[in-house]
Amino acid sequence: MSTLILLLVTGLGLGALYFLVASGLSLIYGLMHVLNFAHGSFLTLGAFLGWMTAQRLGAESWGGFALSLVVGAAVGAAIAVATELLLIRPLYERHIEQVLVTVGLSLATVALFEGIWGSDARFITGPPWLDETTSLFGARIPNDRFLVIGFAVVVLAAIVLFLKHTRYGTIIRAGVENRAMVTALGIDVRRSFTLVFSIGGAAAGLGGVLAAHYFGYVSPSLGGSLLIFAFIVTVIGGLGSLPGAAIASVLVAELQQLANYYLGGTGDFVVVVALAAVLLVRPTGLMGARA
Repeated sequence: MSTLILLLVTGLGLGALYFLVASGLSLIYGLMHVLNFAHGSFLTLGAFLGWMTAQRLGAESWGGFALSLVVGAAVGAAIAVATELLLIRPLYERHIEQVLVTVGLSLATVALFEGIWGSDARFITGPPWLDETTSLFGARIPNDRFLVIGFAVVVLAAIVLFLKHTRYGTIIRAGVENRAMVTALGIDVRRSFTLVFSIGGAAAGLGGVLAAHYFGYVSPSLGGSLLIFAFIVTVIGGLGSLPGAAIASVLVAELQQLANYYLGGTGDFVVVVALAAVLLVRPTGLMGARA
């Protein structure tokens, strides 16, 4: 019983990581119809600079850890804004070119990161509490799982509240429905869309720092490996659906964990089968809008 609880809670922690990455993807696609393959680069850069910040301030101190989270989110937001302004904005309504540019950027940044930090993984340390465990119904749960789950819940609540209860959230939703009308009212929709990109980038950068602590290392390929599952989560949940991404993140991670343990390490294969099954039965995803 304790093994099952450990697998379920660990799966919930992994699902929280998937959601932090997928939330930005889903938000950007749902509101701007941009499929951003460079999203993993925001995560990796946030993780590396967050790690460097913690190293300078004391990797085992809570102050260093907290500031590494802030730096990771800020760097993710900044690089996302630069990407939107320089590469995406000139290509709105040209979706194939957008995909090619973001794929190229993702490949180029991995090479850039390897040139700066090397291709080997950098193992990291954090506050000692993160390496300790908490007993839950007989299972010894690593504390960092609870931390990641808590941050994912906060990010989900913050994005929902922002979209539903702020002026910019209202402008963004109105711009998606009728961009011409909102522009005619004298409102700069492009500025709001840049804000959407920055929010998605911040979630990715924050997820990068937390992923580095979850896996115990940071490497140039960290963002790419998580991005694959984030795309699967986004498709299963329904393109553009934030609640769908949250539900799919948990389902995918739990399936992966249970299959890896009980079915001989076949977690990745089971996830792909689940993706195919969802697409066959419900092509729009669990909570995607029907065409």
